[in-house]
Amino acid sequence: MEIRKSNKMQNVSYDIRGPVAALATKMEREGTPIIRLNTGNPAAFGFKPPKYGDILTNQLQLTAAYSDAKGLMAAREAIAAYESSKGIPNINIENVFTGNGVSELITMSLQALLNDGDEILIPTPDYPLWTAAARLAGGTVVHYLCDEAACWFPDIDDIRRKITPHTKAILVINPNNPTGAVYPREILESICDLARQHSLLIFSDEIYDRLLMDDAEHIAIAALAPDLPVVTMNGLSKSHQLCGFRSGWMVLSGNLSGIDDYLDGLTVLASMRLCSNVNAQAIIPAALADPHFSRDTLLPGGRLYEQREQAYVGLKNIPGISVVKAKAGLYMFPKLDIEMLRINDDNQFVLDLLREKHVLLTHGRGYNWDAPDHFRIVYLPKKDVLADVIVRLQDFLSIYRQY
Repeated sequence: MEIRKSNKMQNVSYDIRGPVAALATKMEREGTPIIRLNTGNPAAFGFKPPKYGDILTNQLQLTAAYSDAKGLMAAREAIAAYESSKGIPNINIENVFTGNGVSELITMSLQALLNDGDEILIPTPDYPLWTAAARLAGGTVVHYLCDEAACWFPDIDDIRRKITPHTKAILVINPNNPTGAVYPREILESICDLARQHSLLIFSDEIYDRLLMDDAEHIAIAALAPDLPVVTMNGLSKSHQLCGFRSGWMVLSGNLSGIDDYLDGLTVLASMRLCSNVNAQAIIPAALADPHFSRDTLLPGGRLYEQREQAYVGLKNIPGISVVKAKAGLYMFPKLDIEMLRINDDNQFVLDLLREKHVLLTHGRGYNWDAPDHFRIVYLPKKDVLADVIVRLQDFLSIYRQY
């Protein structure tokens, strides 16, 4: 008997945890140490989360029961206050939803929105969960270009050309994963203008908004669009090193006069999963009372800042690699000179690097980037580990050729 995956899974992938990562796990089980630079998982690299044990112990009776489908009132009030502090106006508690990480909310928000054939504009490179979730929901993904030559900012003309009568929404990932870009006000205002002209819903993934370096300023796009419907997503996984807690949220703001039916769909989906993890909800008020928990690591001398510097300087000094310095987040998206290095398959490149040098990266096409000329690197390991990675990568590229 053969049981095959459903047709809905066609063109759906998540290569961050795909076949190359599976090989890394197999190699580890066989005794080979692997330097994992494929996922942004701070606790796995020794980053210490806040101590919330007392909160969870004291609220055990509360967190043992289901919460409201949208979340605990105290958590939603804290979320509303935090998002309002970024200039997002008129947030109604009824339009705040907690989730098992932003990942769950991405799936819910697109399932509730997209009919078969509806188009959604998603950046390339992207965080691939968005593309996968949109396709699973029956939507047609149209990727708009983020321009490496312009600090990885969205190409507004490319977005404009790709809007059709079937376009229902546009996604902004700011700060960006995988590039580390932080978008200026004028770019965000231009996206808002296009959304106004074409009646588009805006999704804004802002999970890295508190991981800023080099005096970068994060601007919430919803703060610039009080007249538009905007869905803002965020959480504690990265800023508070709590990936395993799966503590995320989304806030609908702006002009919601025409989206009652969509809100009803979101409420049904939230109810179907009963509620998000209540322990994870219970720590949100305390976490958002200290929204800049990670600030010291992001300043010169801080761990993340210095690791970002180590990775950036090391990468740009490898012949055949160029890289735009990340301004936020945990990643950079270096470019391979594929003609010089004679590489025509980025997935094969990261696979061979893993086998020969025991370093796990993610290939650029895993982020829906068309060309085989990029990879994503995580700069969460300590400086000595990153220095070792740079040596291994340079040694590998000095002799590696695919044709």
